[in-house]
Amino acid sequence: MTLDPLAILTAFGLIFLAELPDKTMFASLAMGTRMRPLYVWIGTSTAFIVHVALAVGAGSLLSMLPNMAVKLVSAALFAFGAVVLLRSGGDEDDDEAGGKTVTGFWPVFGTAFMAVFISEWGDLTQITTANLAATNGWLPTAIGSAAALMSVSALALVVGRFIAKRVPLKTVQRVGGVCMAGLAVWTLIEAFTG
Repeated sequence: MTLDPLAILTAFGLIFLAELPDKTMFASLAMGTRMRPLYVWIGTSTAFIVHVALAVGAGSLLSMLPNMAVKLVSAALFAFGAVVLLRSGGDEDDDEAGGKTVTGFWPVFGTAFMAVFISEWGDLTQITTANLAATNGWLPTAIGSAAALMSVSALALVVGRFIAKRVPLKTVQRVGGVCMAGLAVWTLIEAFTG
């Protein structure tokens, strides 16, 4: 097995571009405004690594997963995230209480991991990774794909923190909640039309 740099760059470029407008990037952005960004990044990155391993190792089996069930669970997770963000964004004017960041490693890690792990099943980037692994080799594809997914998550978290520092937290939470609700609706639409 050779480690082809061109295959790594190809996987990185394709997956990075495919993930940029994806709903998990927006979910990372929303989680990063309310939770510790490093913990969110570790959770999302771990989920992405698991998905890359699954895509590379068993790409042909992904099409056998029940798409509607995966989409419904993903929509429920996004809806739950919307409720959490909107409830915390609607607190009374006590900035200290409303501005608390979720800081515990395991709760943040678990939330970020599950949000990405569930929503990425059968995603374009997972299917693309499986296809690239079949043609370009599993190791360079795994390296390029994982690096791209982790980079997009980091970019979303940096943008999320930038926004959170310049916009009142309650406004960010409300916008994040509305975005998460929109992602839930989008995922439901995908479940019933896809």
